Amino acid sequence: MSVAFTKEEDYESVAANLPDRPVSSHPNLVTPEGLAAIETELASARAAYASAQGGDVKDDRTAMARATRDLRYWSARRGNAQLIEPTRNEGVVRFGGTVSIEREDGRRQTWRIVGEDEADPAAGSVSYISPLGQALLGKSVGDEAVVAGGAVEIVAVS
Repeated sequence: MSVAFTKEEDYESVAANLPDRPVSSHPNLVTPEGLAAIETELASARAAYASAQGGDVKDDRTAMARATRDLRYWSARRGNAQLIEPTRNEGVVRFGGTVSIEREDGRRQTWRIVGEDEADPAAGSVSYISPLGQALLGKSVGDEAVVAGGAVEIVAVS
C-alpha cells in the first residue's frame, strides 16, 4: 500500500485538545488584590476568546482551544472566589497578613499569606495552603514553627 493513501496525523487537532487547567479543591480564598487579578485574567480570557472566535477557527484551532480552556479556568476561579477582607492586626498570622520569621541560621524572611492564584514566592507571597503558610497561620510573635524541617521564630506580624 502506498504511503500516499495513509492518513497522516493532524497535529493541530491534537494540539487543540488541551486538557483543562486543574482547579484546586481547596477553598478559593482571595485578598482584594487577588480578586482584582482574577478579574483582570478573566477579562483577558474573554478578549482572547472573542478574538479566537472572530478568526477562522479552522485555521487556528489551538488558539480557540487555549482561549476556551483559559476562559473556563478563570470563570471557575472567579465563580468560587471567597473575598477575605483585611482584618485589624491582633498580632496573629492571618490570611492576607504579613509575617516575618527568623531561621535558625539567622536569616530573616518576610512573607504575605495569600490565595493560590496570587502566590508568588519570589515576590514574597505564599499560598495559605502551602506548607509554609500552614505552618505560620495562627501563630503570634515569639511562637516557633517548623518550616522545611527547621525551627523558625515569628518575629513580626502585620
